[in-house]
Amino acid sequence: MMLLPLVGAEPAGYKYWSAADLKGFAKTMAPKVNTQKVALETLGEFGPDRALMVHREGSGEAELHETEADVIVVESGAGTLIVGGTMPGAKTTAPGEQRAPAVEGGDRQKIAPGDILHVPPKIPHQVLVDGGQITYFVLKVKE
Repeated sequence: MMLLPLVGAEPAGYKYWSAADLKGFAKTMAPKVNTQKVALETLGEFGPDRALMVHREGSGEAELHETEADVIVVESGAGTLIVGGTMPGAKTTAPGEQRAPAVEGGDRQKIAPGDILHVPPKIPHQVLVDGGQITYFVLKVKE
């Protein structure tokens, strides 16, 4: 006799987001955009790692994470990721986190729905919105 788990009983630490769930965030997050033209929502925390949805209607600041990688999945909209280069005027905004107005130099990568990116720790990066908006899932992974 085979026993099946109860429907809705998830193992500890397991989380499922359907494609429809992720696509729906662009609409539900738009009204929450702040003065920096961004809305963030934490979807889950898994030990030292965490999952976020980010909706941008304007370009973000340059950022550098000392110990975390960003794994990004673009859900909707489009933009440009600048990765590498330098961050003139960078300031520490939290332990292990730096921000600056912009990345100088670096490589530019157009990003669109379905794209998946891995930005390792200690690498400057910045998401630019070329008019319009972009919504993406980020898994912040301690490395």
